Amino acid sequence: MKLTPQPKIWFNGELVDWDKAQVHVLSHALHYASSVFEGIRAYSTPKGPAVFCLAQHVERLFQSCRIVRLPLPWQPAQISQAIRDTVVANRQEACYIRPLVYRGYGALGVLPDDCPVEIAIASFPWVRPNEEQLLANGLAVGVSSWRRMAPDTLPAMAKCAGNYVNSALAVGEAKDRGFQEAVMLDVDGFVSEGSGQNIFLVHKGTVSTPPVGSSILGGITRACVIQLCRDLGIALVEQRLPREMLYTADEAFFTGTVAEVMPIRMVDGLQVGNGARGSLTQRLQERFFTIARGRAEDRHGWLTPVA
Repeated sequence: MKLTPQPKIWFNGELVDWDKAQVHVLSHALHYASSVFEGIRAYSTPKGPAVFCLAQHVERLFQSCRIVRLPLPWQPAQISQAIRDTVVANRQEACYIRPLVYRGYGALGVLPDDCPVEIAIASFPWVRPNEEQLLANGLAVGVSSWRRMAPDTLPAMAKCAGNYVNSALAVGEAKDRGFQEAVMLDVDGFVSEGSGQNIFLVHKGTVSTPPVGSSILGGITRACVIQLCRDLGIALVEQRLPREMLYTADEAFFTGTVAEVMPIRMVDGLQVGNGARGSLTQRLQERFFTIARGRAEDRHGWLTPVA
């Protein structure tokens, strides 16, 4: 996804021109990955642009900051408002939003205490030319040789930059092997997640997904899909999933801010179900989009109007 410059970025408390939001080359985050971020979507609705699960994303941002010791000098309400202000300033009906909290320039050394905590919020149009085709046909994925981190190594529950070196290695390997995405296993060899998505499997009408203890990031879209399963009366279990269940699933799909609800049609060259989007996946997908795009009752308060 190429970035197109937009008018404004919210940078340390004020909206500045896109090309003015810069950091020093000796910023701590560049050398030691001392940063956390969020990926958020604003959808176009009949009542104007609305941010999807704004409160949940901001809450996770602050939780990530707490886990990796990034004391933010702003409150959640201020960051929520800054996100909305950024979308308004850029005059966007629908967009992807990237808040980034990081240690800036101050001292060079692993201990970050002498480096200031800074924040930037950018928003830009989301353009994926083949989106409808992907949502209908799904992805071919491969199980990566790269494992998710062990629980006493890196904090999987924090959306921190350092974790995504692991993701980049996995998806790069998958592309080299002819797949579109990667599925990663945890340290014990159980299914964990994709390179940047949570994963769900369907067996005989029951949906299953790995628990937080399988080194996953607790996805916001994941939580929404779990709620949708409850709303629709679909059986769902959170449990450790052996790798073999990838090969015997009737349906499989990813969830995430970018993935939304994305079918998986093939794993390691083996067709999932009949090789097409499954009926249950489609049902959840359609329900998700009708709510996100403001065409159904927002019973759970997932949409926050921008204006």
